[in-house]
Amino acid sequence: MASLTSISQSHTLLKKPNFTPSIPHKLSSSFTPRDFLFSKTQSFKLPQMASRSYVVSASTTETPRKRYPGEAKGFVEEMRFVAMKLHTKEQAKEGEKEVKQPEEHSVRKWEPSIDGYLKFLVDSKLVYDTLESIIDKAAFPIYAEFRNTGLERSEKLAKDLQWFEEQGYAIPKPSSPGITYAEYLKEISDKDPQAFICHFYNTYFAHSAGGRMIGKKVAQQILNNRELEFYKWDGDLSQLLQNVRDKLNKVAESWTRDEKNHCLEETEKSFKHSGEILRLILS
Repeated sequence: MASLTSISQSHTLLKKPNFTPSIPHKLSSSFTPRDFLFSKTQSFKLPQMASRSYVVSASTTETPRKRYPGEAKGFVEEMRFVAMKLHTKEQAKEGEKEVKQPEEHSVRKWEPSIDGYLKFLVDSKLVYDTLESIIDKAAFPIYAEFRNTGLERSEKLAKDLQWFEEQGYAIPKPSSPGITYAEYLKEISDKDPQAFICHFYNTYFAHSAGGRMIGKKVAQQILNNRELEFYKWDGDLSQLLQNVRDKLNKVAESWTRDEKNHCLEETEKSFKHSGEILRLILS
């Protein structure tokens, strides 16, 4: 219930035992008598000293707005919370998803192949090429905030694929999972910045965490422990990630709650596309 403060009186206030305040004549056109929602037990007392105004207060208990998990720490924490729940228990302790696909098992159970890994690297490069091109062109001003973050992977992947070629491996063309995801990113980037930012966050941050673990395990199994450029960053990775977190939180400050929720809802699609590309390692 709203409070009414300092209602000016147009007449002199007289002390009467059963005084009932009259509604001022000079009120805005939007203020009507129905705004007075006083209870039957409400009482009014005039101040002891003569005054041209008095205060009417009415207190209510407002229901606190629902707090979203991680919201107090910033929007990136909200995105992280949703993403972690979409992992399986084998992948993360916070995971809630049941294992349905081969890549959803713990990486310790994987049986990768060189051919499959090359397909994964080629499709991954197409996705990073697309993401970095979208950021560079910046159809929405907020995209420009994420230029030259140090997280970019396209050039690193180009070096890795060149190394494989020098070893005598044939480099495949991009396959359906990578092509489909790249086209989807282009589509949403032109009309849906909240959805695009969800994919940007999940792609880069997932690679810096679980992606590195996958790269290390695969290298042990099929690359004689060679560390690819894909898993190297110029500078301190933790600081690079924090810089991007700060930018993401700042951008999200201007979003409505509905826009934030829309971004979070896109997480499942991000996992679907990235999972299909990851599955190539086991093909």
